[in-house]
Amino acid sequence: MKIKSIQTSLFHAHANLPEFIVRHISSVAENTVLAVASKLFCLWKGDIFPYQNRKQKEELIVRESSFALRTSLAWLSVKDGMVMTNAGIDESNADGKLLLLPKNCYKLAEQLRKELCQHWKVKNLGIVVTDSMILPLRAGVIAGAVAYAGFKGVKDLRGKPDLFGKKLQVTLVNVADTLASAAALEMGEGNEARPLALITEAPIEFVDRVPENEIKYPMKDDLYAPLFQAAGYEEKGDNEL
Repeated sequence: MKIKSIQTSLFHAHANLPEFIVRHISSVAENTVLAVASKLFCLWKGDIFPYQNRKQKEELIVRESSFALRTSLAWLSVKDGMVMTNAGIDESNADGKLLLLPKNCYKLAEQLRKELCQHWKVKNLGIVVTDSMILPLRAGVIAGAVAYAGFKGVKDLRGKPDLFGKKLQVTLVNVADTLASAAALEMGEGNEARPLALITEAPIEFVDRVPENEIKYPMKDDLYAPLFQAAGYEEKGDNEL
């Protein structure tokens, strides 16, 4: 698998994201995945608020989350079936503003994929929208997939044999988050100005349609369920988390 990050100019609020991308990437090969920083999605279609004070930010976090718990470092929240810091609200590299993720990131990822496929004249193109996340008991941030389109985000290995012929019982490979994290390592977290990355030769399956809720996992089976339940989180009917 090969990853190439793309240096770009600044992307401004409400600018046209497909036009911005093709201005910096003239063409791609078939079977490419384009990683896009979530900040671009926030600026493209999300809500943007001038930063007023900490209370305003906390009110937005609670509003945007199905569950939010204040910690000494930040807010631990659940939004759209994902565990996120501060409900994905971003203020880094935001010029004094609070950037909120759009309500329909998956639909926007598919819209972006279709427009880019048409422009670049390719059939198999993946889109993965990356955002910083924190793993329990691990220092530092990685990246996860806020949304994706054009490829299977989960690889099901249940029933397949291991090296010694034993059938795997529960193994699901999280393709989307793995691609997002690998790309983010090249894109950077600071002032690198590389919000795009091209991923080629990835061992993935391209599809025209991503199954609804493919990557979401039910609370009753989740490894961290006891911790969330102890904190007072209850799974909603829409299968969040």
